Amino acid sequence: MNAKPRILMTGATGFVGAHLAERFKAQFGAAVDLILTSKEAEICQLGAVQALDVADDRAVAEAVASLQPTHLVHLAAISAPADAGANPRLAWEINTLGTRAVAEAIVRHAPDCRLVLASTGLIYGAAANLEKPFTEEALLAPESEYAVTKAAADLLVGAMARGGLKSVRLRLFNHTGPGQSELFVVPSIAAQIARIEAGVQEPKVKVGRVDAVRDFLDVRDVAAAYVAAIERSAELPASPIINIASGRGYSIGYVLAELIDLSSAEIEVVVTNSTAAEGSAPDNLIGDPTVATQLLSWKPRCQLRETLEGVLNYWRGKISPE
Repeated sequence: MNAKPRILMTGATGFVGAHLAERFKAQFGAAVDLILTSKEAEICQLGAVQALDVADDRAVAEAVASLQPTHLVHLAAISAPADAGANPRLAWEINTLGTRAVAEAIVRHAPDCRLVLASTGLIYGAAANLEKPFTEEALLAPESEYAVTKAAADLLVGAMARGGLKSVRLRLFNHTGPGQSELFVVPSIAAQIARIEAGVQEPKVKVGRVDAVRDFLDVRDVAAAYVAAIERSAELPASPIINIASGRGYSIGYVLAELIDLSSAEIEVVVTNSTAAEGSAPDNLIGDPTVATQLLSWKPRCQLRETLEGVLNYWRGKISPE
């Protein structure tokens, strides 16, 4: 990296942002200026977080012009598909137009800045062959409001890159860890188990479709990918697309069984959604990490069971016994 890089992060108080800010500080210390922003200003364990609403074009332009970041890590988003589905207009304003505001501000006011975009593997769509994980060349076929808004943002950055925007699009596959919302499958299951252990929920875990297969990552490995993208930014192509994935798929049923196995409680499973109809496309979402290995020297290091145990212990610490 250049001397004293300046990293501006949006969405710093979100799930990934909190982990990433800690990782940046541990990795770089005083060697970088780290500027944390969120929609609301606050003082938290990360330090001072400045207010920056990415839906406010003028505020974003002023922030980029005055701060002159060398890197902008864009995490701010409506990140839960359920939330995006419940408020599609807000999802488009934040996920897509917010990304446009950030990218335009960089082009106009800090053209040497590298935008590191938090994209998602969900933009590929759910139907994939288990024997052939998605590569970066796969066609995009988003299936939910969330995935569509993120695909639009991803494509927008790609189009602007052809006009000079320096960027790297990290297409992140499913990742989890302590602090993630119950709107996501792993913390949803873990929180229910923790409540059962604490005696505040009947011994039944409700879960949706259990045959869906996902490429699960630990948030610590995801944070390491962002760090690598910053450290290697000078060596990267002008606008690479990089899948952040393990290349391995696990069914929701397997994750559920592992979490139950980590508990001594007697637990009944209640499946709330039926499995796919006969002949329908498989619900598999697995990414090919080859490019991440080549460009970032990155690969996931955390074992899935270790990750699941960390999430379960987090919820155990949050839920008080009856």
